[in-house]
Amino acid sequence: MPEDSTKTQETPGAETPQKLGQTVLEDLNQADFRRTMRQDLQEIYQFYLDQGARDELAEMDQVSRWLHLIGWLVKNSILRLTPVRRLMFITSIFLFLWGIMGSFPGLILGFLIVMLILLLELKDKLMAQDELMTGRAVQFALMPRENPSLPGWEIWLFTRPANEVGGDLVDYLTVDENRLGLSLGDVAGKGLGAALVMAKLQSTLRAIAPHFDSLANLGTEVNAIFRRDGLPDRFISLVYLELKPETAQVRLLNAGHMPPLVVHAEGVEELPKGAPALGLMKNAPYSEQYADLQPGDLMLLYSDGLTEARDEQDAFFGHQRLLDLLPTLRGLSAETVGRRLLDAVDSFSGDAPPSDDLSMIVVRRLPGQAQLPAPSEPVKASDEV
Repeated sequence: MPEDSTKTQETPGAETPQKLGQTVLEDLNQADFRRTMRQDLQEIYQFYLDQGARDELAEMDQVSRWLHLIGWLVKNSILRLTPVRRLMFITSIFLFLWGIMGSFPGLILGFLIVMLILLLELKDKLMAQDELMTGRAVQFALMPRENPSLPGWEIWLFTRPANEVGGDLVDYLTVDENRLGLSLGDVAGKGLGAALVMAKLQSTLRAIAPHFDSLANLGTEVNAIFRRDGLPDRFISLVYLELKPETAQVRLLNAGHMPPLVVHAEGVEELPKGAPALGLMKNAPYSEQYADLQPGDLMLLYSDGLTEARDEQDAFFGHQRLLDLLPTLRGLSAETVGRRLLDAVDSFSGDAPPSDDLSMIVVRRLPGQAQLPAPSEPVKASDEV
């Protein structure tokens, strides 16, 4: 079942009124100030300074670094204000300087203007947070509420957005009585824009996948739709696979995504790379891939939020760490495999905030199942929806 590890937050305006003193006492008892301040300062640094500025700071001596850092942070924060608030903030600076020269009213007026700007910014943030929480509820309502069931197979689905809404797709659909489709997609970027593109991808797959026997033709059609309707700077990587009851073969389409990993008794097999991501190229060629899973074998589909999870030193979890871990998980249930991977990533990341959405699909061929012969040639495609 797709899951979200964060607790549901209530609408800011609907919170139960609480006394300020009681709230502050609870903050003192619960807050880890050192960790929280470190995370907040790191987020400020990454938000207001681009990579070029960070590289330039790294080459400076300590005094120059601090002077430039403070100057750039002040300048960039002012530039991100609305025009009226930017003028208000500049006015408050002149009033503060006037107050330092001996005018007490200048200090008071400067302080009141800064407080007004903070109140306006906080109001905007709370309203945006409310909108995002509504979007989050809608997004999770669109996702499957339970793991699919198919004779001969065990399947576990999981997704965890880095922010309030995510750009990863984890979904399944019953194509017909003998075909189950699973999809894991990753929209370029994060946040609300990526979530909207993800919803379009989900609805597109659910609408047209049942009309295609050929997964290659399905990829061509979905790519054409996103080339026609998509945004120029948005593209989607996707792995879509189909399973049949009590068979060993998995048919799959890979459009620009990390290759799925198959865990056999002999080791880990990385499937071939796929075609270009959806919406990236006009008339991109797509092909259908196959994989045979023996009883007890696993297949892992994952988003880059798994391998690109970072620790507090900004190091990546990495592809090799995943390859080293997977062979130890063969023989476990699909859900246990997924939970072990999540535990490994969370243990590695520690207190570092998530840098990207993390999604997985774990497919396990159940042991002791009768194997029906799988077709040796792809099913001929239906070219029209």
